Amino acid sequence: MLIRFSLSLSIQPCCVCKAEKTARDDCMLFSKSDDPQQECKSMVEQYKACMAGYGFKV
Repeated sequence: MLIRFSLSLSIQPCCVCKAEKTARDDCMLFSKSDDPQQECKSMVEQYKACMAGYGFKV
């Protein structure tokens, strides 16, 4: 008997891209820049790309 699960049903957004999320959050929280959003833009984009790879829109 073969059981198939949809990827979207078995993976929760909280459980994927943890390294990217941590890097993004650390950058935003500990930035000394006047514009943390600009400074951390590449990390935010990496996180979005990772989440998109799992089918999540951020």
